Amino acid sequence: MYSKLTHLQSTFTADCVIFGFEEGELKVLLVERNEYPYKDWWALPGFFVEHSETIDNAVERILYEHTGLRNIFMEQLYTFGDLKRHPQGRVITVAYYALLRLKGQSTLKPHSTYVRQAVWHPVENLPELAFDHAHIIDRSLEKIRQNIKSTPIAFELLPEKFTLTQLQKVYEAILGIALDKRNFRKKMLNYNFLKELDEKQQGVSYRAAKLYKFDKRKYAKIFQNDLSFKK
Repeated sequence: MYSKLTHLQSTFTADCVIFGFEEGELKVLLVERNEYPYKDWWALPGFFVEHSETIDNAVERILYEHTGLRNIFMEQLYTFGDLKRHPQGRVITVAYYALLRLKGQSTLKPHSTYVRQAVWHPVENLPELAFDHAHIIDRSLEKIRQNIKSTPIAFELLPEKFTLTQLQKVYEAILGIALDKRNFRKKMLNYNFLKELDEKQQGVSYRAAKLYKFDKRKYAKIFQNDLSFKK
């Protein structure tokens, strides 16, 4: 029985979907592959899971080897097992995703010859991707669009201190819609989990806006409502 199960096991991989926000755009981390199949194509950081490691450990290793990033908390998204997703046969992949503040994380340095370079690409302007990675990114976007309405994931993409305009742009980038400025700000401030600071933006050519911080403790007590900011 055990030998038969072992014989039937499929080879599997782990893929990392890492989102960041920069200059008003939602971005995803891609790597340029340096080996076949799909040599010279862009893809998500991903590789085979070794027999001696857990999937969580494999994800951490793969992300470091392909991008140089460490200590990124990632959640498991979904398992993809379409029969034709890999040209070498049936290869199941477990996808993980994370949202990352890009400030201080912009330096990417692959540590594997499997990857030529790692680059942040705007989600709205992605190149043609290897395997089914476009589909994996779409599923990841669906997930964070669902989560942003009931969890504070938007603040994971922002600096510690931010303006209301920056906050609105994150929501717009994730949801893919334009939001009414007055309505958005009114609802956000009414939730009472934003702490207004006695500070303003520095080094801007336009009128400096007030800065805010996300109050996690207040959020934990009061944030249970649906966030609907459509016009």
